[in-house]
Amino acid sequence: MSQPSAAAAPTKLPPGVARTIAVLAISAFVMILNETVLSVALPQLMVEFGVDATAIQWLSTGFMLTMAVVIPTTGFLLQRFTTRGLFVSAMSLFLLGSLVAALAPGFGVMLAARVVQAGGTAIIMPLLMTTTLSTVPPARRGAMMGMNSIVIACAPAVGPLLSGIILGSFGWRCIFWIMVVIAVLTLGFGLGVLAKGGITRRAPFDALSVVLSAFGFGGVVYALAAAETALTGSWIPAVAALAVGVVGLVLFVARQRSLQARDAALLDLRPFAVRTFRLSVATVAITFGLLLGSVVMLSMVLQQGMGLSSVAVGLILLPAGLIQAVLAPFVGRLYDRVGPRPLIIPGAAVMAASMLALAAINTGTPVWYVLLFNTLYGAGMACVLTALLTTALSSLPHRLYGHGSAIMNTFQQLAGAAGTAILVAAMTFGASRAAEAGPAAEVSGARLAFVLAGVLCLVAVVTACLIRPAAPAPAAAHGDAAPRLDPSEAVADVEAAGTLDTATLVSVEEDARR
Repeated sequence: MSQPSAAAAPTKLPPGVARTIAVLAISAFVMILNETVLSVALPQLMVEFGVDATAIQWLSTGFMLTMAVVIPTTGFLLQRFTTRGLFVSAMSLFLLGSLVAALAPGFGVMLAARVVQAGGTAIIMPLLMTTTLSTVPPARRGAMMGMNSIVIACAPAVGPLLSGIILGSFGWRCIFWIMVVIAVLTLGFGLGVLAKGGITRRAPFDALSVVLSAFGFGGVVYALAAAETALTGSWIPAVAALAVGVVGLVLFVARQRSLQARDAALLDLRPFAVRTFRLSVATVAITFGLLLGSVVMLSMVLQQGMGLSSVAVGLILLPAGLIQAVLAPFVGRLYDRVGPRPLIIPGAAVMAASMLALAAINTGTPVWYVLLFNTLYGAGMACVLTALLTTALSSLPHRLYGHGSAIMNTFQQLAGAAGTAILVAAMTFGASRAAEAGPAAEVSGARLAFVLAGVLCLVAVVTACLIRPAAPAPAAAHGDAAPRLDPSEAVADVEAAGTLDTATLVSVEEDARR
């Protein structure tokens, strides 16, 4: 695919568009930060609420389950409601959840608060991506998606450090009070910036699809979260949840395919008809899953295997997030000039090399070694994530942006749960089979997990090599049952493709004559 000339792009975005994206990006950063900031606080919460490790993990598992259930509905929500309305709803849910968490008297209330927080988080990320694609000219999308990828990649690395500092000085409730303050400020700023009104569509709502989505995605996420427990012998709940999830997903897909014929699907699956989108989603799932999984695994092995404090662990993990924040805007601008492959393939190779290098650690490994290769992993992620998100969503017709974004975010959430479960399970398995005991066994288990992560990164290199970006096609090209484009959508597809597509122009003329 020939990339649009950078010289032809406007020098800057209209102020209203820039402010809208900035508000959504800040909101998304805070909400993703909230996902990881609690991980370091879990031991304190076990003591505070008098629960065991299995119960306390539900604060993370419940969050992921809620995300997995809500995100598939965002394709419908993005059509039905305005950007301002969805922003206010998402921030209000997050604010309410944070306030309840800060005041929670017991574990049950805290779990409910996390579920409410997750409801708001699930809406913001698809809203950010769809707004960017819909308002930013194609020649500037790489740069803007580079800024957005800072949100996705940097927040997980900042979370453990922020949590460690707050816990050491103020206690766990202060974490949520800080979230409350930031949410109030962001909500107030957004109300002053985001325009009222907007184009909406009375999209049909299928309740059965929501139920099937809840069982399908929820069952799979629960099974992944319970993978480590299954290794200890309690495998029945995980297997049962996986069976329910698989059956639910099969029925959900069948239901969506039947509803697509009359443009009534809760989550339109036609983006999977685009080869570039399929490969990009697969590669993003692998790399993003390993990103979240490696953060959790490194936190565990550095504390339990090498005896470092939570603050020290946060400081070691932070540079990987910072390097992504520094590189992402440059990678985005480079994408606008050279396209995705020169960025994705080397980036995935660097990630694979970094994970395999970390497979050589032991209890005597110097801290600088872990810091170096984890930071290199972050640099590779900066190249991969920015280019893949832009390539995947830009390959779709204009009217499928919302559904494509919902699919991408759903797979990211599933991948995050899978990556964490797989790497932690591999580390647990390796530690149980190690000849050593204590901290040495933890490090031995981590070596096995890093080898597995390196192999998965090599798979991502292969899928990256297969990506061939293509100009977006009109929705009608994906099947006879595809809905017709209205004139504005067809024009947007022509602009996104950078070419004059005959079929699209015919669609514009026919619709204009109606």
